[in-house]
Amino acid sequence: MSIAAGIDPATVRRSADTFRAIAEDYQKRDGAALRTASERAAALNRLVFPVVGDRPVAELRRSEIVALLDRVEDERGLVTRNRTLSLVRRILNWYASRSDDYVSPVAGVRGLARPETARDRVLSDAELKSLWAATLVAGPAGDNTPNVFGALVRFLLLTAARRGEATSLLWSEISEGVWTLPSAKNKTGEVLVRPLSRAAQDVLASLPRIGPHVFTRAGTGPIGGLNECKKDLSYVSGIEGWRLHDLRRTSRSLMSRAGVPSDHAERCLGHVIGGVRGIYDRHSFRDEMASAYEKLSALITDICA
Repeated sequence: MSIAAGIDPATVRRSADTFRAIAEDYQKRDGAALRTASERAAALNRLVFPVVGDRPVAELRRSEIVALLDRVEDERGLVTRNRTLSLVRRILNWYASRSDDYVSPVAGVRGLARPETARDRVLSDAELKSLWAATLVAGPAGDNTPNVFGALVRFLLLTAARRGEATSLLWSEISEGVWTLPSAKNKTGEVLVRPLSRAAQDVLASLPRIGPHVFTRAGTGPIGGLNECKKDLSYVSGIEGWRLHDLRRTSRSLMSRAGVPSDHAERCLGHVIGGVRGIYDRHSFRDEMASAYEKLSALITDICA
């Protein structure tokens, strides 16, 4: 029937056996019951599918997976690299257990090379001031071209958002100064409503609308090359040894310093309040979050003045 319809049956089989298709089947059959199912799905969508999602698993090579892992480590650190390897390995081993002749290409790929340690890097006031000033430098053309990466850094500091949430931000998610993050893009699997501060809205207003993505250069997709952009910003600012995720930790620390109650700050970060309170307290905290963001903005403005 496929031949009569003008469709190559081999193409249909390859489509059904892409890494994306295998991973989604695994998630549905064996991974759905896991406590971390939503986090695993988000990691696949952010880190793995854009690179090897459409590759037939039978054609995946070890070198491709290693290159993917190296990129993840460069941009997100060793912990995320090893967790990504663990997830990919689990999916391919699951597929191999259901196949007569498939052998996983990651069987010999090594995991952790050094102990996983939680990062505690928080920018000092002097570093924050230097970094903020560097983000205001004109774009790479040296003229009035918007510095998209600089705007991204400022937005991350003002919202305490995760890097992936901001880089994939769509104009359609912004309405009347409120950012509604869909559940599919949230690590917790829930819709997150962020009432943006005036300063964060000003960052968005500084960017041209040349496509569906907010932080984009050509309008054809989200901003890329973040590792190189960060290196350039480090050179201009003179700040070394920092990562984009450190901005989120810095913002959270600044909220405490600004007198924001812990519950309100945690909700700004998109964290779920656990226990009985998380079950019974269904208040939206929208006004409290708006106040928290304005206090954060005011403190950053005071530090960077």
